[in-house]
Amino acid sequence: MLLATAPGGQAQAPADEPPYERQLLRLSEILGALHFLRPLCARPDEPAWRDQMQALLDAEAADEARKRRLVERFNQGYRGFASVYHSCTPAARDALASYVSEGSALVRDVTSRYSR
Repeated sequence: MLLATAPGGQAQAPADEPPYERQLLRLSEILGALHFLRPLCARPDEPAWRDQMQALLDAEAADEARKRRLVERFNQGYRGFASVYHSCTPAARDALASYVSEGSALVRDVTSRYSR
């Protein structure tokens, strides 16, 4: 299940974006990928990655343009794997483990550096 965005195409990043914007965009993409991969590999979606994305949006999406960028990256992560994987393969399991690790590292980094 993808998240919906307002119409208007891809949003451009403003010049005054926070210093951790790239990390949040990557985290959004990872959350989308995990939202697809966990159920594919017959693992309960715990934590619910879509819910984690909604919490990120609630905390960080101060305006519609930023929300749109974050949601686009979530959807990109989801679609990227949905277009390739139709069953849980060893590569899908490896990607799942790798993305959980990378996402955890991003959260720790942003939290420790920027108190976010």
